[in-house]
Amino acid sequence: MPRGDHGTQDTWETPPVEDELDRSILALLGAQGRMSYADLARETGLSTSAVHQRVRRLEERGVISGYRAVIDPRAIGLPLTALIDLTPLDPSAPDDIPQRVESFEEIESCWSVAGSASYVVKVRVTEPADLEDLLARIRAAAGVSTRTTIVLSIPFEGRPPVV
Repeated sequence: MPRGDHGTQDTWETPPVEDELDRSILALLGAQGRMSYADLARETGLSTSAVHQRVRRLEERGVISGYRAVIDPRAIGLPLTALIDLTPLDPSAPDDIPQRVESFEEIESCWSVAGSASYVVKVRVTEPADLEDLLARIRAAAGVSTRTTIVLSIPFEGRPPVV
């Protein structure tokens, strides 16, 4: 499977999702990632071995890219979420902002975007003073100006895509 510069899927050599059964499996796993093969089989009407083969193919094709626990950031002392626009100070500089900020543990996600900023990062920190410190470190390391939006509440987050 060829990949684009930023890890996006450009073309598929074989269809990543073959039919409605694959879509059903993806919807079930998207809602409950720890669902057993037996439960998936019961829900889809397939045999356990057929479900296992389909899940394995979806993993091999990169449709399912991993499994993870969803952790409440507030429960681990990270109640402040912010979205930070990153704009290069020198537009002619190499486009290496992701590499310059990837070591910052507070950065949860980094997106290349169209618009006035080049990238938007999602960060989680303990308190405003930590955010202020992080902003200074990002500016120094990446040679960027920043524009910050603090998240007040999160009605929903991380929903699986519609399959």
